Amino acid sequence: MTEEPGGGSAQERGGREGSGEPDRASQMARSVLLAARSRGLDEAELEAVGRALDLAMRPRLDALDDDHHPAFLHPGRNALVLLRDVGTVDVSVLMVAALHESRDGHLRVPVDQVEGEFGAAALRALESIPLPGDERLVERLLTLGPGLSLAALAERLDHLRHLHLRDDLMDEWAACHLEVVEAWLPFARRVHPRLTTRYAHWARTFAKRI
Repeated sequence: MTEEPGGGSAQERGGREGSGEPDRASQMARSVLLAARSRGLDEAELEAVGRALDLAMRPRLDALDDDHHPAFLHPGRNALVLLRDVGTVDVSVLMVAALHESRDGHLRVPVDQVEGEFGAAALRALESIPLPGDERLVERLLTLGPGLSLAALAERLDHLRHLHLRDDLMDEWAACHLEVVEAWLPFARRVHPRLTTRYAHWARTFAKRI
């Protein structure tokens, strides 16, 4: 984990306040790294994934007072979707999935921090993933390579899974469902069968709620 002025990683700082309950950010990081190790990642790769998770958590630790907010553990959940539903994936894909944030702009890692920590190539990869609502969404999704396709699908799936917990986004449910049906589910069918099954499930679930 990277150190920040004042001592300790972003996840460690997040666990210093409160009632002494286990730090959820650190627990998630451990879960991701354990799953990644079980998929064969070596120590250098595990360290890189840990750095990406730490960087992705910094805006959340700063902006979210509640560590049970649906968006709080989003970076780790993105990586776990890949590790559990896809299996062995390239370390760079796990890192991009952890850093990608398609919905909450205020929770995105600033571009200069991404580039400073991981380089210009990582920033270009991250910025190549289209955001929901993009007028050229389908076209841009189809230009992604296999790895970035998986990262994009995992990140969007995690938002879809937790949308029903976001009271602040209820007015977006119908539009989100339409976009999933028209863009994300067909894209998943081209990329990975297990992710297709999961998108189809949540598309059916939200069809009953709108």
